Amino acid sequence: MSGRDILSVLPHDPGVYLMRDTAGRILYIGKAIDLRKRVANYFRAERLEPRIRALMAEVRNIDYVAAASEREALVMEQRLIHRHQPDYNVIWKDGKSYPFVKITNEDFPRLRLTRRKLRDGASYFGPYPNTTGVRQIMRDLWRRGMVPLRPCDFEFSETKPLERKKIDACLYFHTGQCPAPCAGKISPEDYRRLADLGRLFFEGKNGPLRAAWEKEMKTSAAALNFERAAHFRDIIAALDHVNERVTFRALREEDVQGRLEASRSLRELQEKLGLPRPPVRIEAFDISHIQGVETVASMVCFVGGNPFKSGYRKYKIKTVAGVDDFASMEEVVSRRYRKVLDENLPWPDLVLIDGGPGQLSAALKGLKQVTNRAQPIASLAKRDEEIYMPGREEPIRLPKDSPALQILQQVRDESHRFAIGFHRQRRDKGMLK
Repeated sequence: MSGRDILSVLPHDPGVYLMRDTAGRILYIGKAIDLRKRVANYFRAERLEPRIRALMAEVRNIDYVAAASEREALVMEQRLIHRHQPDYNVIWKDGKSYPFVKITNEDFPRLRLTRRKLRDGASYFGPYPNTTGVRQIMRDLWRRGMVPLRPCDFEFSETKPLERKKIDACLYFHTGQCPAPCAGKISPEDYRRLADLGRLFFEGKNGPLRAAWEKEMKTSAAALNFERAAHFRDIIAALDHVNERVTFRALREEDVQGRLEASRSLRELQEKLGLPRPPVRIEAFDISHIQGVETVASMVCFVGGNPFKSGYRKYKIKTVAGVDDFASMEEVVSRRYRKVLDENLPWPDLVLIDGGPGQLSAALKGLKQVTNRAQPIASLAKRDEEIYMPGREEPIRLPKDSPALQILQQVRDESHRFAIGFHRQRRDKGMLK
């Protein structure tokens, strides 16, 4: 196994990688913002410290699981490490972890950064790998008076007020930087509303604030105040980090195994089809009608070998009359990727067409109307499950038990199901008129 071999299969995506020995035992689990770049570093022998050299001497296989974001990769990494306890993972074994934002469960809550998530009734948000950025956001929220929760460490409540001498000695009280619930300058109800605002902010409901920061960044740049513009650029990036959604709710052993199997299937699919990278994102198309009536199309999206239903799309065919599946396919593919180009949406690693060489040729025409990019594309014919690709005279035939073929079948069948469902919906609606 070489660094070049690894680079040929790993995507430039966030995820978790698992290093195994000859017996399949997990030696090390790590996360990465860019899997390919991170893992490639392990094969630069001249830069490796002795501990890493010892690890790489034992590694014989590397699995990876793609993630939707750095945050998801972090959560997955932590849970896998806690479950498997690999010998080389010393950091998580020692209890070091990324911090959470905490709004305490008190009569007058405080906003804190903590590495321990307790069952204490407090509100926790995170974890956040970008600790510096999150600290910067918390400071800005406080300094601007947006979420000015008390920064002190004094313990007091509605029933147990703070001693007057401590209030008089508080710098935040004298400078007016704190709403001073200890001195009765704000009612408990109004103070709790501030805490609720903080919770909403860290839940991701902060669009207006992001828009205001973007405006200040552009204004500062126009005024040649580049230091101030850079400040807002960094804080917007940190805000986007806060807004990242972690999609894992529970991570079971079978979930991990399923995702590892999907990763292996995608690697095999890359190899069998000669793709430049594993097809982490696949978009598939199918046409549905009855004798040319209510012709519709579907586009389904799979990410990491699993349906990504928010990426599904339905199309009513607009420019084709009668029965012409090829022209319908050409139309829907051109419409989809014109939108991808115009709105700067992510391009798929593989476009899959339900059908044979005729449907594939039509889809290629649709693509060429929009772009000249080298977009990987293939079609899967139902009759003999043959895979057709541009530039190949003969179809690719994979064994029926091939994981690569099975994942293509799953994607193709889902696009077919989705198209038929939309056609029936349109047909039934027409019958009611």
